[in-house]
Amino acid sequence: MTGRIDVNNLNSENNPGERKYFGTDGIRGVAGVAPLNPEMLVLLGKAIAKLFMRRGGKHRILLGKDTRVSGYMIENALTSGITAMGGDVLLVGPLPTPGVAYMTRSMRADAGIMVSASHNPFSDNGIKIFGADGYKLPDEVEAEIEALLDSPSELLHNADPCNLGKATRIHDAVGRYTVFLKGAFPRELSFEGFRVGLDAAHGAGYTVAPQVLTEMGAEVISRGASPNGRNINAGFGSLYPEVVRSLVLEQNLSLGISLDGDADRCILVDERGSVVDGDMILALCAADLKDRGLLPSNRVIATVMSNVGLERFLAARGIELVRTGVGDRYVLEEMLRTGSELGGEQSGHTIFGAHSTTGDGIFTALKVLSIMFRRQKPLSELLADYQRFPQKLVNVSVSQRIPLEAIPPFKALLDTKEEELKGRGRVLVRYSGTENKVRIMVEAETEDQCKKHASELASVIERELGAV
Repeated sequence: MTGRIDVNNLNSENNPGERKYFGTDGIRGVAGVAPLNPEMLVLLGKAIAKLFMRRGGKHRILLGKDTRVSGYMIENALTSGITAMGGDVLLVGPLPTPGVAYMTRSMRADAGIMVSASHNPFSDNGIKIFGADGYKLPDEVEAEIEALLDSPSELLHNADPCNLGKATRIHDAVGRYTVFLKGAFPRELSFEGFRVGLDAAHGAGYTVAPQVLTEMGAEVISRGASPNGRNINAGFGSLYPEVVRSLVLEQNLSLGISLDGDADRCILVDERGSVVDGDMILALCAADLKDRGLLPSNRVIATVMSNVGLERFLAARGIELVRTGVGDRYVLEEMLRTGSELGGEQSGHTIFGAHSTTGDGIFTALKVLSIMFRRQKPLSELLADYQRFPQKLVNVSVSQRIPLEAIPPFKALLDTKEEELKGRGRVLVRYSGTENKVRIMVEAETEDQCKKHASELASVIERELGAV
C-alpha cells in the first residue's frame, strides 16, 4: 500500500513515449495554432481517412464536438480532409465524448472523432479518435497517423470527383444517447423524490445530462448549461465543485453533479456539501458491485495518483487495487488486460467495463443515484467509513532531467521517508511529461506530515538539479 511505484518511468500526462502530436488523450493545443490550425487539420482528416480506408470501398467516420467556438473550424477542416479522400462524415454536433464512442459503435462507423479539450479553457481544443469498437486508438495506430502527417506524400492526391465523400448531419444523436443511458438501468428504477443539482460546465453535456436525469424522474436544478462558445469550463465544471456545492446547500438537494467540458468525468457533492472525488466514487461503486456479485475479479484499476484511503477502503472489503500510470487510457488498457470490471481516476473518470469503452460522467452520476435509490441512504452515509488521507502535491522546476534514483542524497532521503510512512502513507515522485518539473506527491495521516515530507524532498531536488 505504501511507497513509490516507479520514480522514473511512470506514464505521465500527455506523454505516451516520444510522440510529436498525440498525448495520452489525443492531440491537444491552442485552437488555430499548429497542429490545430486549418492547414494541419485538413491533413489530419486526410490521414485519418486514409488509415481507415485501406480495405477499399466507402467508409464512414463519425465526428462530434463539445461547445467551444473553435469546434466549427476544426469540424469543417477535418470534414474537408476526410471527404477529399473519399470518406463520408457523420456529423453529430455537440455530444459528450462517451456519446461519440457509443454512436461510433451504434452507427457502425469505421472510426469516431471527438473534438474537445476536456476541462481546458475555451481557447484550447483537441482531437480524440476512436476505432470502430469505440475504444481510443492504441499508441501504434496514433504513431501511424503521425507518420502520415510528417511525410504527407500519400496525402497529396484527392479522390476523383466521382468518389469524393459527403457529410451527413445526424440530428437525433442526443436522443439516441439518452436512450442508451436510460437503457442501462431497469425500468422500475425511478429517481422520483431526488432533487439534483447539475453543473454541465457549459459543455457537451448541457443538453443530454438534464434530459436523462429528468426523464428518469429527478428534479434537476442546472448551472453551466448555457454555452456561448467561450464560457466552457470558465469557473464551472468538475474543477470548480464549489458551484454545485453552493447549489446543494442553498436548495437542500439530494446530490450535486459536476461534469467537465466533454462530460467524460464527474465529481459529486453529497447532501451535506462534501465533495466526492473520483476515488470515492470508485470506492462506492466497487463495494456495491461486490455486494451484488458483479465484481468477480475482486479488482479495481486506478492510477498512482489515487489516494491511500481508496486502497484501505477496498482492502477492508477484500478488493485488490491495481495502479497504473496517469491517464484514463492506461486504466482502460489494464482493465482489458486483466478482465477487470471497474476502473478510474481521482479526477473523476470512472469506467464501467460492462457499459462503456471510456469514462462517462453522466452514467457515473446515474450509477451513484441508483445505489442511493436501492440502499435508501444519502450519499454521505454510504461513504461514512471512507477515510481520505491528506495529500500534498509539489512541483519543482529543474534545469536537467536525470534518473532520480541516481541522485544519492535524494535516494537516501526518499528511502527514509518511505520507511517513516510505511503502512501510514505514501510517496510518489515522477518527472512531468510536458514540463521540466519534478512532481512530488505525499500522503500521510496529517496535513502537517504531508507538508513536511514534501517540502524536505523538494528542497533536495532544488539543490541537486538546479531549479530555474
